[in-house]
Amino acid sequence: MAEEKRNPHTWQHTWELLDTAERLNRTFFLRRAAAARPVWEPPVDLFESEQAIWIVVALPGVDPTRVELSVEGRDLVVAGERSRPRECSHLAVRRLEIPSGRFERRVEMPPGKYRMDSREMVDGCLVVQLTRI
Repeated sequence: MAEEKRNPHTWQHTWELLDTAERLNRTFFLRRAAAARPVWEPPVDLFESEQAIWIVVALPGVDPTRVELSVEGRDLVVAGERSRPRECSHLAVRRLEIPSGRFERRVEMPPGKYRMDSREMVDGCLVVQLTRI
């Protein structure tokens, strides 16, 4: 009986490998049981003036309704999920660099107290403005 060959460039095979790696990672590196384990961290820029702070989080292809913001101590926590592109699920994978799945990024805030003034998605980035109070 011939062993079925897998095309290493299909999305299905790629997702199977990523899911297997994630399962193994969960098995050996347990984290908070209450939340889904993040698999990637988006890059962040932080800008500051005397009155406010702006945090820009690169989230290409992330649905804004799937982004959660919370404050834990001095950290602003940005979490959510980037879904896999359904339109490409039947295509051959030649390169896979944009992460998908659960993400979380903790941004340590400068000392002080803040009020969130705005939160919006601009050109694939979440822009959060916090004003000092």
